[in-house]
Amino acid sequence: MITKQTTIINKTGLHARPASDLVLMAKQFESKVTIRNIEKNGEAVNAKSIICLLAEGMGQGTKVEIVTEGPDEQQAAEKLVTMIESGFGEKNSK
Repeated sequence: MITKQTTIINKTGLHARPASDLVLMAKQFESKVTIRNIEKNGEAVNAKSIICLLAEGMGQGTKVEIVTEGPDEQQAAEKLVTMIESGFGEKNSK
């Protein structure tokens, strides 16, 4: 199991397009992938479900924890954290 923490930097937060991108990336991996809003001290949700991600309402500055567990957990964790830290390629990030 790999656990990594990062912060959502894009100004509009984890809205529909970046959430969809995150789900598509997470689904590329065999490992179980969850994301948790650290600030709300909430429960981890399935990062392969757009409904779960959008329901969390994670805005800019939200600190999140990504947990991956499975045969490709290291690669999954690294790719997902890199995607979040890139601001999902949005020009209005940071």
